[in-house]
Amino acid sequence: MIRLFQLAEENAREHPERARRYVELARKIGQRYNVRIPKEWKYRFCKKCNSFWIPGETVIIRLKPDPQPHLEYICKVCGARRRKVYEPRKESEPTADR
Repeated sequence: MIRLFQLAEENAREHPERARRYVELARKIGQRYNVRIPKEWKYRFCKKCNSFWIPGETVIIRLKPDPQPHLEYICKVCGARRRKVYEPRKESEPTADR
């Protein structure tokens, strides 16, 4: 499954349909054998149209602060939206010099 995602990444720019097919096959394998998609590949493709995402070309990534801080992924191929919630960094407390 990982090899299919690597092939999709290599072919995404020149052959987007081939990359889409690789993603589709990887997802089918994962569903058939009940295997999870690795974390690093989970937000690299569209769940609706299976297109492999290239930031700025096939997907728009936005930071949304409200109501809960999250990243919003908008597929440029089909218009589907995905959200990924994140914890904002806590600002470190200033230390007092003695």
